[in-house]
Amino acid sequence: MTDIYKALSIAGTDPSGGAGIHADLKTFQEQKVYGMAVITSVVAQNTLGVKSFEEMSLQNISQQIDCVMDDIKPDAVKTGMLASIGIIELLAEKLKDANIQSYVMDPVMIAKSGHHLLHKDAIDHLKKLLIPQTTVITPNIPEAEVIIGKSIETVQQMRDAAKEIVEVYGAKSAVVKGGHLNGEARDILYFDEDFEEFVSPRFDTKHTHGTGCTFSAVITAELAKQHSIPESVATGKEFISAAIKHPLGIGKGQGPTNHFAYRSTINQETTA
Repeated sequence: MTDIYKALSIAGTDPSGGAGIHADLKTFQEQKVYGMAVITSVVAQNTLGVKSFEEMSLQNISQQIDCVMDDIKPDAVKTGMLASIGIIELLAEKLKDANIQSYVMDPVMIAKSGHHLLHKDAIDHLKKLLIPQTTVITPNIPEAEVIIGKSIETVQQMRDAAKEIVEVYGAKSAVVKGGHLNGEARDILYFDEDFEEFVSPRFDTKHTHGTGCTFSAVITAELAKQHSIPESVATGKEFISAAIKHPLGIGKGQGPTNHFAYRSTINQETTA
């Protein structure tokens, strides 16, 4: 029987289906990885923004994680919305105990609507307890600025930030996403004392809800399949570029990305 690769998302919810664990599970499925999810927060959100969120209890989150680890241990784990110091401390302990091979952190801090999703007093704990455990961390520019405490306005500053997150804060690799800068959509990976840039055209669309969740979920799925960090990031870039280029066009606000687009693109190339 073919090996079944398994990935776990630990994150918040999105009833509109575009972000959070809903986006992660769709992405895992598209990448032919068995997906599992632990809910940290129940979020009332849609393409128009975040209305509110409620954290799950630490006991419940702990039991959810134990249920997965004791039964179907994942090959890779990603985290999204963590929200509080208590959740971060719990997760740091659980990841160490489980000896997970690959851990991807999407450091969710601020929604596209501007709603803060991570308490300010939790950021230091994130940097001290979780970033040193990460295989790949995928901050956008505002998130990277929060982590390093410096503004990022140029590609060189993106490179400096990625390097600092690895060499100062202890991540194995860092991908700083350049979607907030003008020009081409440029992401910069720092890994193994070297840089690699991933560039795509910038598409004129408002339908970008869940892009960060989806990008990091692809990387998680590819790492679960034992692909290298650069290979996994490259696939993530291809997947999210297709998802943005071919929007579904649904939702009254910033609509969700198209999780089917990458598969359709691959199928077209195969039959061409």
